[in-house]
Amino acid sequence: MSSEAERMRFRIEIRVTPREGIVDPEGQTIGRALDNLGYRGVHHVQSGRLVRFELEAGDAGAAREQVTRMCEELIANPVIEQYDISIAEPIRAPEPAEG
Repeated sequence: MSSEAERMRFRIEIRVTPREGIVDPEGQTIGRALDNLGYRGVHHVQSGRLVRFELEAGDAGAAREQVTRMCEELIANPVIEQYDISIAEPIRAPEPAEG
């Protein structure tokens, strides 16, 4: 039987954006389009992506460690991208289905 600590589920959000100094063609296109639409004063547009999921882990530290590895191995390209991890307060994981 699992202990309560093993059954914690965390809501994870990862924001991935280009590293400083890396060309961001999508951000540049958005910036130009906003200007063409009359939105003045918009500068340094940066485009990225948001990845959300729930993760079961023993505690927030273990969750962060796992998510960091996920980012380094798959979610972000550490050569050209940076990422920011947000971990919400844990929610109780559902009990496994019997059967």
